[in-house]
Amino acid sequence: MRIALEHTGEVGLRAGRILLAERDLTALGLVDRTPRRNDPRLIQADDLSSFEVAITDAADPEPLIRRAAEAGTSCVVWQEITRADHDAEYGLRATTLLAGANLASGIAPSLVAHETARGGTVMDQIVAWTEPGKPLRRGEAIPFPDPVGSRWAKPRSSAKWRAFAASVRGEWAGAMARVTSATGAGVITRIVGVADLAPHLEALALAAGALAVARDAYPSGLQRADTAAETFLAEALNAGLGVASYSLRESS
Repeated sequence: MRIALEHTGEVGLRAGRILLAERDLTALGLVDRTPRRNDPRLIQADDLSSFEVAITDAADPEPLIRRAAEAGTSCVVWQEITRADHDAEYGLRATTLLAGANLASGIAPSLVAHETARGGTVMDQIVAWTEPGKPLRRGEAIPFPDPVGSRWAKPRSSAKWRAFAASVRGEWAGAMARVTSATGAGVITRIVGVADLAPHLEALALAAGALAVARDAYPSGLQRADTAAETFLAEALNAGLGVASYSLRESS
């Protein structure tokens, strides 16, 4: 497995460290940078065509997106993008562009997609995540794991489930999914959540996306993490993501 990394900040640096712990990684190329660590797998990446995947934490990922497309290399970006021409461009080259490999667009929806896939007739789905900002004094009460704890959140647009974002201050971040389903054993509500240092969660999401794409978990074209939620979440768990869970059963 050969992955090229363009890092512009702490998220990218942390993602690189996470990827170096992956035993299937044979090379981590630093895009237009000279490696400073004495690791034979660390190399300078000038030509992206020799890598399966190129990833970036850049606020503007467009330069790497274009460069990877021209090289015929799949690409994973931390930022969310919506340009339809990217779907066609990567689809024609039979490569994948995974957008929004982050906490809000990657880990959070993968949690709710994973719980939904457990079976039963889904009655309600809620997904929530934190984002930097002034904490709210009212809204939807969201039970994130400690040390984030319960927070007020505001609705966010989503075509698949009820989504909420909770503004928080400080270094901690979290995501949560709550799925209520009717089963033969009664109505079951499952809550799963994650909480950790914000840059660590973001880096886990970026690294998980890179590993999932490198393992061909996604079809070609522009994709989102929850398209292959099971693989994305499995890679994040293997990389160190800790998930807390709670179940409540109402007997029929």
